[in-house]
Amino acid sequence: MMTLHTPAKIGMLTIKNRVVMAPMTTRLATQDGYVTDASIAYFCARARGGVGLVTVEMASPEIEGRHRAHELGIYGDQYLPGLTRLVDALHASGAKASIQLGHAGGHTRKDISGLTPLAPSALPHDVYEVTMQTIMPDEISKERITQTVQAFVQAARRAQQAGFDCIEIHGAHGYLLSQFLCPAENIRQDEYGGSISNRLRISIEVIQGIKAIAPDFPLIYRLNVDDLFPEGLQFSDGFEMAKLLAKTGIDAIHITAGHYKSLPSAERMIPPMHYPEATFADFARQVKQVVGIPVITVGRLGNPMIANRLLEDGQADFIALGRPLLADPEWVNKSAASIPIRPCIACNTCVNEMRGGKQLGCLVNPTAAHELQFPNMNPKVEGERIAVIGAGPAGLSYAAIVSTKNDVTIFDKNLQVGGAWLLAAKAPRFQEVKTNPVSFENFCQQLKQTCMMQGVDFQMGVHLQENDARLSGFDRIVIATGASYPLGFSWLVNLLLHPWISQLPIMQGIFTSEALKNWFYYKARVAQLPTWIIDKKIARKVQVIGDAKTPGKSDGAIQSAFFLALQDE
Repeated sequence: MMTLHTPAKIGMLTIKNRVVMAPMTTRLATQDGYVTDASIAYFCARARGGVGLVTVEMASPEIEGRHRAHELGIYGDQYLPGLTRLVDALHASGAKASIQLGHAGGHTRKDISGLTPLAPSALPHDVYEVTMQTIMPDEISKERITQTVQAFVQAARRAQQAGFDCIEIHGAHGYLLSQFLCPAENIRQDEYGGSISNRLRISIEVIQGIKAIAPDFPLIYRLNVDDLFPEGLQFSDGFEMAKLLAKTGIDAIHITAGHYKSLPSAERMIPPMHYPEATFADFARQVKQVVGIPVITVGRLGNPMIANRLLEDGQADFIALGRPLLADPEWVNKSAASIPIRPCIACNTCVNEMRGGKQLGCLVNPTAAHELQFPNMNPKVEGERIAVIGAGPAGLSYAAIVSTKNDVTIFDKNLQVGGAWLLAAKAPRFQEVKTNPVSFENFCQQLKQTCMMQGVDFQMGVHLQENDARLSGFDRIVIATGASYPLGFSWLVNLLLHPWISQLPIMQGIFTSEALKNWFYYKARVAQLPTWIIDKKIARKVQVIGDAKTPGKSDGAIQSAFFLALQDE
């Protein structure tokens, strides 16, 4: 058995495996922060998928600390019934439950919380929540710090009362406790500023306050050991802070890095596809060598073999997964059974669109945060012979779902799976991040492996118009042939996307201009719809998905595949 799937302890809490679901804001709570049925369905899908410890999203101990609309609430007893219902559901689904207590500090706005933000120092702060605004928080007084510490303590009390098995204190990514740690955001001259121990003081007071009322309640501290910008917290200080925190009575330390001011951009907090896998693992390894408590590592750990190797090599005790569990809530169960996983491509569509105001979602898994609409992955049709024409992301996604209950054959004129998606992988950027072709190729190969394990027959390099007899006998034909550029311009696009050309300044201008990018990627493309299949009435039912139906973005193409497979509409 992989170490990944063996039990381990945090304090007095035994967790069935080494997988922690990292907290990610979902916007599934009500506007006032109450738990909804959608919240419960989302978290429980990951619990049923095998996660040992589910950390529900950041919840502020004070209303001033709310950082987004529809953020989960815990700053009053009125939230207890909903939180209790959520915990009970997680336990019934097989997971232990944690909640992250995080105060936004200066990283929020009055239009979000209704109150003036508080920060260690009154310094301008850029806050993006649907729109970007620069705010000036009030400097939090020493008396107000005491009030905030007590708010953390009372939030911990509510978490324990609701039945949570442990809590995580958020000391990372530019929120209040992280702001105190960051010399660029904390220029105080009192006992809460200056030295390492002074900047840690509020965090230690929170920890000691919680342990005073609940000494056996397991407590995790999420520490930003490096802000990744020159004026911010450097690893040398973060490393010392980790050692000090380990002596305060916390039961585990969750090591991460990155800040909203990180360079070259804030994306480093949630490293996208062009960053290496296990991005922050070396930070965790160094911390683990000097602390005597469990260490949790995070950051691009979606490959089970890499995650397991970190554990077996003693670089960490637990791994935290966020985006990979959006892409595949069954990640843990599948990795335990050596079944291919639907991989996260680290495109950051999930967090970028959430910050823009949408509820959390996933480009490669349209059911994420829509579990009430898609309670399972059972295909709508059963017992049919289905031909899927096109082995791009839409065709592969459809086949991976329906092949559990049907006899499926995939046809493609190319010799490799991926279709036009592999062309998109050559462009300098995908969505809002720099591309890495390996992410696209791995996604397609993993789906191909899933399909093959479920008996899908791949007929590659086949030009069906010249061999239409191959389509005889199918009950259903699903066309996923994608879109292309008209008048034979595809060769020109391939040329422009050659690395030597796409990196030229003029091409960079095209790929950073929204208008030109939308024209290049979407508006200039036309559907490749083989109408002869429809005209000849080769099958009883012919359906069209993806760009073959409506040329557009990848998320729409994959979504159409899921909708057809699961709803047949």
